[in-house]
Amino acid sequence: MQNENWSIIITPKRKLLDLQLRELIRYRDLVFLFTKRDFITQYKQTILGPIWYIVNAVISTIMYTFIFGNLAKIGTDGIPHILFYYSGTMLWTFFSGCFTEASTVFSTNANIFGKVYFPRLVVPISKVFINSLKFLIQFVMLVMIFIYFIIKGNPLQFSWQMLLFPLIVIWLAAIGTGAGIIISSLTTKYRDLQQLVSFALGLAMYATPVVYPLSEIPQRFGWLAYANPVCAPIEVFRSCFFGAPSVNSSVILVSIGVTFLLVFLGLILFNQNEKNFIDVI
Repeated sequence: MQNENWSIIITPKRKLLDLQLRELIRYRDLVFLFTKRDFITQYKQTILGPIWYIVNAVISTIMYTFIFGNLAKIGTDGIPHILFYYSGTMLWTFFSGCFTEASTVFSTNANIFGKVYFPRLVVPISKVFINSLKFLIQFVMLVMIFIYFIIKGNPLQFSWQMLLFPLIVIWLAAIGTGAGIIISSLTTKYRDLQQLVSFALGLAMYATPVVYPLSEIPQRFGWLAYANPVCAPIEVFRSCFFGAPSVNSSVILVSIGVTFLLVFLGLILFNQNEKNFIDVI
């Protein structure tokens, strides 16, 4: 009997944290295909296409400027209202997109997971890329607004701190994806969590400095900055780009620590659930 040489041998995962990074690298083309598919199909038959990403952010910015800037008279640390609210909306949309997509990775991909083998982490990674594309489109608009204010004589200026931009994006993506994967792993058994995700996410936005700076939070509620890991990257972004007051280093360190914890727990739960979630879901 002739011996057969197999190019790929699929074996069960035995380790608690078996990420199979070599397989992820080998399937990088699949990440690109998933990203391209989602980007094209979402706006395939629309008139404005990807411009909707900017339209949504601009409409939200106008609404926040009117309600929180003009009516409520909430301060923005000297940052022009449009830049303040647009940047907050842009950053929160990116985080919530990563979180929402990751929180449904098992339930929305059950059919393909049950039929075809590939590293399951390909899907949440592709979701991060698609949300990054949306984010970059919105960021181009932010840069244009930023340049406009400089031309108009506003004391804004470019600085080396802006080079931290990629790290802030990775930071937010890690928080959203890590937390989302944890929720997705739990919803394979407890479907009630799916009903709470969108509701809790809406409330969480008001516990995050999206429409107000951390400096406007009363001192007795200062613990919110530590309890919410999304606060730090948003405030660091405004500090780097608009010269807002620097963020307390302890808030940044706590957020980074929580980020690593969320990613670590998310990968463990994802690794354990992908082996038998088809039988449960």
